[in-house]
Amino acid sequence: MAGSQWELPPELCCRPMAFVALTGLDVVYNAVHRAIWDAFCANRRADRVPISFKVLPGDHEYPKCRTKRTSYEWYIPKGILKTGWMNKHLNLVPALVVLFYELDWDDPQWKEKQSECATKVEIVRTSLQGRNTKVAVVLVQKKTPLPPGEDLVASERAAALCNSCDLSGKSLFVLPHTDHLVGYIIRLENAFYEHAQTYYYTEIRRVKSHKEFLNKTTHQLLFVRHQFKIAFFSELKQDTQNALKYYRTAYSLVHELRAHETNMLEIKTMAGFINYKICRLCFQHNTPLDAIAQFRKHIDLCKKKIGSAELGFEHAAWMSKQFQSFGELFDEAIKLGLTAIQTQNPGFYYQQAACYSQDRKQQAHSLCQAAASSSESLDSQTGALDFYGQRLWRQGHQSIDPPDAEKEKTGILALQMKERDVPHSELIIALLSNAVAQFKKYKCPRMKSHLMVQMGEEYYHAKDYTKALKLLDYVMCDYRTERWWGLLTAILSTALRCAFLMASVKDYIIYSMELLGRASTLKDEQKLRIEKNLMKVLMNEVPEAESECDPSSVSAARALWSDRTALSGANEMNIEVQDYIPFIQCKARFQCPSFHVDQPIQLQVFLRADCPQPLAFSKLAVSLSNQEYNQWCVVESSGQEIMSLIPGKTKSFNFSFVAKTEDVGKKIEMTGIEVMLGSNGRSVCVSWRGAGGDASSSHEALQASRSSRRWGRSQEAAQEPDWDGITMQHSTMVISRVPKISVQLSHSPPSLTNEMYRIGLTIQSQEGGVARDVKLTAGLKPGQDATLGQTTHVSLDGSADCDEAAPALLPDVPLGDLKPGEKMERCVYVKCVSTGPRIFLFHVAYTIDTTVEGRQILCKCHKDETVTIETVVPFEVSVKFVSNKFEALERVAVDIPFLLMTDVVSSSPWPLLLSSSSQLQTLTSNSTQPSSQIQEVVLQTGESASECFCLRCPPLTDTTSTIATGQYLISWRRKSSSAESPLIQTTVTLPHIILESVPLYIHADLPSCRVRESLSVRYHIENRTTLVQEVEMAVEPSDAFMFSGLKQVRMRILPGSGQQMLYNYYPLMAGYQTLPQLNISLPRCPNTNTHTLRRFLPQRIFVKPQGREIDDGSIAAA
Repeated sequence: MAGSQWELPPELCCRPMAFVALTGLDVVYNAVHRAIWDAFCANRRADRVPISFKVLPGDHEYPKCRTKRTSYEWYIPKGILKTGWMNKHLNLVPALVVLFYELDWDDPQWKEKQSECATKVEIVRTSLQGRNTKVAVVLVQKKTPLPPGEDLVASERAAALCNSCDLSGKSLFVLPHTDHLVGYIIRLENAFYEHAQTYYYTEIRRVKSHKEFLNKTTHQLLFVRHQFKIAFFSELKQDTQNALKYYRTAYSLVHELRAHETNMLEIKTMAGFINYKICRLCFQHNTPLDAIAQFRKHIDLCKKKIGSAELGFEHAAWMSKQFQSFGELFDEAIKLGLTAIQTQNPGFYYQQAACYSQDRKQQAHSLCQAAASSSESLDSQTGALDFYGQRLWRQGHQSIDPPDAEKEKTGILALQMKERDVPHSELIIALLSNAVAQFKKYKCPRMKSHLMVQMGEEYYHAKDYTKALKLLDYVMCDYRTERWWGLLTAILSTALRCAFLMASVKDYIIYSMELLGRASTLKDEQKLRIEKNLMKVLMNEVPEAESECDPSSVSAARALWSDRTALSGANEMNIEVQDYIPFIQCKARFQCPSFHVDQPIQLQVFLRADCPQPLAFSKLAVSLSNQEYNQWCVVESSGQEIMSLIPGKTKSFNFSFVAKTEDVGKKIEMTGIEVMLGSNGRSVCVSWRGAGGDASSSHEALQASRSSRRWGRSQEAAQEPDWDGITMQHSTMVISRVPKISVQLSHSPPSLTNEMYRIGLTIQSQEGGVARDVKLTAGLKPGQDATLGQTTHVSLDGSADCDEAAPALLPDVPLGDLKPGEKMERCVYVKCVSTGPRIFLFHVAYTIDTTVEGRQILCKCHKDETVTIETVVPFEVSVKFVSNKFEALERVAVDIPFLLMTDVVSSSPWPLLLSSSSQLQTLTSNSTQPSSQIQEVVLQTGESASECFCLRCPPLTDTTSTIATGQYLISWRRKSSSAESPLIQTTVTLPHIILESVPLYIHADLPSCRVRESLSVRYHIENRTTLVQEVEMAVEPSDAFMFSGLKQVRMRILPGSGQQMLYNYYPLMAGYQTLPQLNISLPRCPNTNTHTLRRFLPQRIFVKPQGREIDDGSIAAA
């Protein structure tokens, strides 16, 4: 049978929908009718009812209804399901016929048109005689009808029309052709759907009514048939839950049928149909596990129902179709939102379908060879199948034995002949392609590679060698990476056959080289044959045919090879083997990761052959990134001398060359290695990228590094370099010649902020010749924080301070020439404005003449020295404000003297010499500016120097509440520096202080006193305001003093003038005593209290005890 015989019928695979026939519509010539038809069919959304519409003429002949059977007593069924039954109820027998008729309620010819409509309805009923199909009439009207009950004429005429047409009121509809046509159509559809539901419900009941007439002895087939029909009608009714129930019942009944060789195909066919329906509905109900369980049960029940052994390929084809159909259902459900996983996806079912197709191909190959070409063909027999799954030559036959043995034999031979024409490979490739797409989607790379190999083999069997080679070459990379040598060898063998049959010279050489390599698992005899063929190809001869090739294809391949050998222009080719595992292994390395420019660069290339016989080659060349060096890295066979590789032995080649001085600081890389095979016939250049290696080298090198022992090494082999232990070094750096000078730095860290920090530099030559053009680059090392470059200044002149224009790095300062053994000294001065660590670079460069392998070259040498220097603050300055009594002040009064005290605390680890200090005033000094109190003071670490300034704040015109007190300037240097060194000026900004205005200033003249001696105290009171001030004064008594004077007084003081108050105090006790306190109040200045004014007065006094007078004699005696 043809391969298409196993395709599921389209009426089984589609979604069953109620069939409604529309008559009376002229969709070709009538625009109104065309608009109605488009509204029914065009752009149907998913939310509209599932109905299949079809326009039919009014006199259409529907399938005739057979006479209903009243008894099944003597009835023997001929099959399970007729081939046309599903299509009949989907597309031929409607559930409802709708007659469209143009008729308005107020039509002047109402009577005539009513009769015409009744006639047309009768014609439809006659054509549907014996069926339960419903009939409905739709009146197409031009006007929009009035609401029900308002148009009495319409109600009367509708009743009359229903009576004449023998219709119920529910079967008559009105369709106004207005702007809202689609809305009316959707309402009509819903009504049609209800009528269709009623029809299919009636059909289900009709089929169910047959059950009481059946018996399980002779009517087993009918039980299956009726359950299938009920399920199918339920689907048409959109009752999928009941449909699934009846399909499950039908499936159980199918497998209860007595199976034998003549009806096995019919049972399997119906089981496959019902299984498809069950799985489809399970996926539709979002129960995929039920679908999978049903399919597995189906396969378990049917996989052993092979049927006729002579037609075994049919069972394989049927099994393949089952898996393919389920895979398609699974994939369709995934597209609708189902989630699949790696271990359960449609790819597994497509793969199994492909496996059964391969089994079908093998069985067809073995069973169909004996089919005679003169056998009678089924095409000579007329007619088609009446029942699904039956044979054309014995339709309706249900007995165990075939009715005609000769016809049975002829039919089987005809089926075998048709099977021979089936394109099995195409079917297999299509299924494998679907499986590969699924496994790729669900990230199953090994399954994908495995199936791609099978696809390649099928293309090979189909003689499409180009596609086969493309697929096989694609998957070889994965098998090389994962080191599946057995699988890789099998794939390479197939690829080699493809390359031979295509006469693809390059591919043939590549696969031959890999099959001869260490990854191949072929036996030595096979490798010898392949090597012999490879040598023939290199000599431009035709190789021998590969084993297992199709003889007809071999003869065509030989002709192609002959054409290839005749082409002289294609005798040179380049093959890059980096991504393969060829029979020549190559590794190369530079002897060192870097070479000085005055040393020859040494390069080694190692070659090793894995083929059975010695291998000759004519040239070895190494390509470098600087092509000027390539001429030094070539070796060629000269004359009779032939270079060859002995299998299993490592051969090394050494190259050396002198680098150019302009390549100093550059990297020299190997860009490729080439080995030329063949010379007389065909030249093949085997090339590697970089320093060689192939697809397996990195893994082998890793294994070698992990292994601490080597097994099976003879003493002779131990003297050779261990191949796995050879590491590749594909690049080397050309670095400058080693400088033979010494650079020494001398300095005293840390550096102090803003000082000219001296770093002594001593350069001494140890060269054998004159170092010319010595240049110094000194300063901040590049690559550090950008802010350091702005706060660091470098100079060679230490006698003057650096300004901000001085650079952070002095480049290429010429120092002249340096003779052998000569010493040179220089000083570099660094000024660091901010604190923190800095890295300074001292780069000394020079040139010198030298000889390398007889060549005179000018070498540039340099020596770098770096030093990290921490910059710290030399001293800390603290400032405080005190009164004349050395009491701390938070605020000062205008025009009243106060003291500014400074403390300089050294934080330098080295002694500091304070040269001078000064206060840059914004306030008025209360005394003449004296010389610095800390001049020429030397501070050790942690020591401090203090200074005091008496200041007075003058009256201010503005209302400023704070005032700056100026700057404190200190000149200093290191004690250890020379006297000529510039002084460092450090400026400290003094803090602001809060000002306050007092209306009254009071101070006292207080002489010294003794106990019981009179003490005259004079109080001076000054009015500092522009107003006349009233002053109230009162003296509080004290236990330590008696006093005379005004105890309480009230006075007026004019602006800018003052008053004096004189009191005589008589001390009663010696020691520190509290003076009688003055309470002063200013009625006109309520914000000024006694406490504010009292702070200007002395609070205590030391009273000397009474004693005798001491004369000079007593002092001398003492």
